[in-house]
Amino acid sequence: MSGGRFAIFITLVLTIWAVMHAYVCWRIDSIPWVAARCSTKWLLLGALFLWITYPLARFLNAWNLEVVGVPLEFAAAVWVGVLFLLFAALFAVDFLTLGGWLFARCVPHLRAGAAIIAVVLSLIALAQGLRPPVIREMVVTLPGLPVERDGLTLVAISDLHLGTLKGNRWLKNLLRRIDSLKPDMVVVVGDLVDGSVRHVETLLPALKQLRAPLGVWAVTGNHEYYAGAEPSVRLMDSAGYHLLRDRSAEVAPGLVIAGVDDLTAREQFGEGDGAVAKALANRPPGAVILLSHSPLETVQASSAGANLMLSGHTHAGQIWPFSYLVGLKYPHLAGRYKIGDMDLVVCRGTSTWGPPMRLWHPCEFLHIKLRSPFAPNRQ
Repeated sequence: MSGGRFAIFITLVLTIWAVMHAYVCWRIDSIPWVAARCSTKWLLLGALFLWITYPLARFLNAWNLEVVGVPLEFAAAVWVGVLFLLFAALFAVDFLTLGGWLFARCVPHLRAGAAIIAVVLSLIALAQGLRPPVIREMVVTLPGLPVERDGLTLVAISDLHLGTLKGNRWLKNLLRRIDSLKPDMVVVVGDLVDGSVRHVETLLPALKQLRAPLGVWAVTGNHEYYAGAEPSVRLMDSAGYHLLRDRSAEVAPGLVIAGVDDLTAREQFGEGDGAVAKALANRPPGAVILLSHSPLETVQASSAGANLMLSGHTHAGQIWPFSYLVGLKYPHLAGRYKIGDMDLVVCRGTSTWGPPMRLWHPCEFLHIKLRSPFAPNRQ
């Protein structure tokens, strides 16, 4: 992304962020209980302070002031989720009452109720987001998988967003759970890094502990691009992961894995298309698993011969009802889909991004058993 486009993007984000604060402040100020105890001036000053906390925390962490920046970032990230739920709840009241025109006498009380509901949902979302990820088990039959490969297992993790808010302790607990499953291979489906690569480099000893007999295979996500694609790639190379950058490789005779650099980031950075076709061209024979951080170009992947496509990126919307907005861009939001002859599995994310909150679905990672169509039916 060019400097000009990046500046426009940041300006747009901060403008939307400011509008949300202004709207919530405006509607909260109309609640009698709040108006009687807090002046409009103090509400505006509070909104201004909350508006600046998240970018300020990011700057403090970038300036090596993590002692202040990390706790501020956590609090600010939680506020991002709270603000969204307040905005959604208050906007729902305005929508149903035509901006307060209908049921005018009840509107202040409806807004008070909406604010209370938003706070309660925020607490539920925070508790859900701080829970360890659940394990989603599934069985996938791969056409072309030799009978000798029947029963192989893989673990897929995506969207770890390691950095200032997800560190060594959280990562080691995750790796311990993965190791207990004894997978034959592990795949990292993008967004290992969040923010700065520098904050993840300290986790390299733990990242090196992620091992499997058939290797650890990885692709970049959009956040690897934002943090710097090449430093992110060097980090994963140093951890011993096999990076699949628009290419394929033979995991074992009859089993091929392919991967592409993130399709969303390529679109944002204007890097063109054709990555899926390139990754699947001239591949070795066998069943094909495609890793693509964003669940895009699924029809192309199926047509090009992928049997199983593993994606992430969407977080299933993370905080309902944001899922409806995410679904406009990514209709395959989470779960398992059939695209032609290909199975598409979209992971909800092994961690959270931004707010450490989820509503209603928990974080997850996938434990997949691969079956050969030529093998007898056994568990």
